[in-house]
Amino acid sequence: MKKQKRALVTGITGQDGSYLAELLVGKGYKVYGLIRRSSNDPFVRLPELKHKVTFLYGNLRDIATIEAAIDESNPDEIYNLAAQSDVGVSFKCPHETIETNYYGVGRLVNAALAKNPKVRIYQASTSEMYGKAKPPQNETTVFMPVSPYGESKLRAHEDFIVASREKRGAFTVSGILFNHESPRRGEHFVTRKITISLAKIKLGLQDSFELGNLEAKRDWGYAADYVEAMWKMLQFDKPEDFVIATGESHTVRDFVEAAASALGMPIHWSGKGLKEVGKTADGKIVIRVNKKYYRPAEVHYLLGDSAKAKKKLGWNPKVKFGELVRMMTETDYERLKRGIVA
Repeated sequence: MKKQKRALVTGITGQDGSYLAELLVGKGYKVYGLIRRSSNDPFVRLPELKHKVTFLYGNLRDIATIEAAIDESNPDEIYNLAAQSDVGVSFKCPHETIETNYYGVGRLVNAALAKNPKVRIYQASTSEMYGKAKPPQNETTVFMPVSPYGESKLRAHEDFIVASREKRGAFTVSGILFNHESPRRGEHFVTRKITISLAKIKLGLQDSFELGNLEAKRDWGYAADYVEAMWKMLQFDKPEDFVIATGESHTVRDFVEAAASALGMPIHWSGKGLKEVGKTADGKIVIRVNKKYYRPAEVHYLLGDSAKAKKKLGWNPKVKFGELVRMMTETDYERLKRGIVA
């Protein structure tokens, strides 16, 4: 009888963690999730999954809880998705960001390899490590991060993932994931801010909202597609890092227009720079630009080249940009609409 695989997932209550847990449970894994005591009710919107995952309390800043979680879960695979993942917040809280995203990864990797040198470890790296590097960005592109978030992720990648692989022979890999979204994305991220705000405006619950740099370009994919790539990396015959992206880039402005279109509420722009506004067909101003939402150092253009993942892992993104934005917008609209009825 084939042995049931065991996986430990940190950051399991986040967007990626919930999709990954669904994937692993569906593949017959025994799944353990590391959660902080301050976390919200695990999988509050996915109660059927909640009872199929064993939750262990702890966080990446507490080595004792990390070691206890590894002892109890005894994992074959570890997926480290926990992080201070807000780029904007990283400028305001750089020490917290480096503590979690760098030192936390070191604690987890070292504790796991001490327990079982053969454990396979996935690290959630990020396209923010590329920073100012010219697109398209792939596995050979030189990293040039411009934020504390990108810097902390790069240091963890180099010091604990690459170094463990090269110096200790460990199966440690980084998934260099470009922006990926879903209806489960945190509400403080710009994509959900856009979809929620426009849905509220459509329902008469809000008059307008503000954004920062409308011209920032991102390679946006669907989170459920991307967690499949994470799993494939740990099933590969040797540890390698992979860029995961759609190969298409769109501006924040494009995202706004796609979301508004999904609601049958096209946006028309007028003005320039900080005075630019977005209006509905009747001339009502619903979007303004505010300098306070600009980052101190902006990554202007991210565009991923995932040819290696397509060739070696057989991975391809399934959900296109327009479909993704429509999915997120319609989901938020229906949630808010149900709230009004209730």
